[in-house]
Amino acid sequence: MNDDIQTPKTSGADSSGDVPSPAEIQQAHREALRLKMTRRRLGTAGRIGQAFLDSKLTPLIVVASLLLGLFAVLVTPSEEEPQIKVPMIDVMVGYPGATAEEVEHRVITPLEKLLYEIENVEYIYSISNPSGGLIIVRFLVGTDPDQAAVRVHTKIQSATDIMPAGAMPPVVKPRTIDDVPVVAYTLWSAEAPSSDLRQVADEIKVELTRHPRVAQVSIIGGQRRELRVNFDREALASRSISILQAYGALQSLNWRLPAGSTAIANSEVVVDVGQFLTNADEVGDVVLSSYGGRPVYLKDVATVTDGPEEPASYVWLGTGPAAPEKGLDTT
Repeated sequence: MNDDIQTPKTSGADSSGDVPSPAEIQQAHREALRLKMTRRRLGTAGRIGQAFLDSKLTPLIVVASLLLGLFAVLVTPSEEEPQIKVPMIDVMVGYPGATAEEVEHRVITPLEKLLYEIENVEYIYSISNPSGGLIIVRFLVGTDPDQAAVRVHTKIQSATDIMPAGAMPPVVKPRTIDDVPVVAYTLWSAEAPSSDLRQVADEIKVELTRHPRVAQVSIIGGQRRELRVNFDREALASRSISILQAYGALQSLNWRLPAGSTAIANSEVVVDVGQFLTNADEVGDVVLSSYGGRPVYLKDVATVTDGPEEPASYVWLGTGPAAPEKGLDTT
């Protein structure tokens, strides 16, 4: 008896004894392999799959799964802008007259060790500068920002006894992910100076802050108006006037306070006392002292200029290939 698997006869090879082609031989081998695999016992996964293939409940289970997924999508709460709580606390410490190394070893390092004792603190970054330093405390995602600020403030208050003499009280300022700006506008002009652009930016800032959902608006760049006083040391010495005396005279005249109100013709009029110095002429006419029986004006011992301040920051505007079409060609 021959137990070998018989190769099924294909349509290409008949009883006339024709030799089958290679394709027919390959097809016959595949058919024999399929018959051999069907004779093997199925495992657990195979029996489960075969049961689902032959069962009439399979379409119902598929439809029920689709309906359950659709129901989960509809009832799961979602937000277009989810609020992610990643609290960060800035601790600013002033130490006038100290070097960066002294600030690091005497102020920043002791405070870092204390802040690491707070629960849910993930990272602590620090920056040491001459006369002061900055510590940034970052908490784990999901930590309540209010509780984080209270913990940092409480821990800082408990460290007042270890602060070196001359160090200023630390300032705790919370920061959240909402402090990241969402939009930036750039004002530029090929003709207007930066001081004029700064004035326009100040006006735009006033309008933007009126929106109920705008929390903070910052201006970077530009030059604000500044009244600068450059003293002549020889002129001050010849009239026996010190810079502190000149500063006190300017401060005593540059103020205004409310003095009450009065009713006139069914209307209330607010009365103010004093005034602010508004231009270079008014500043120059301030009387500092008297010398030789004559008043000494500020313009006699100093030069007063009314103009833009020294630039503290710059803003660069980059343009692309389509800039000339939109009138933004800055070349």
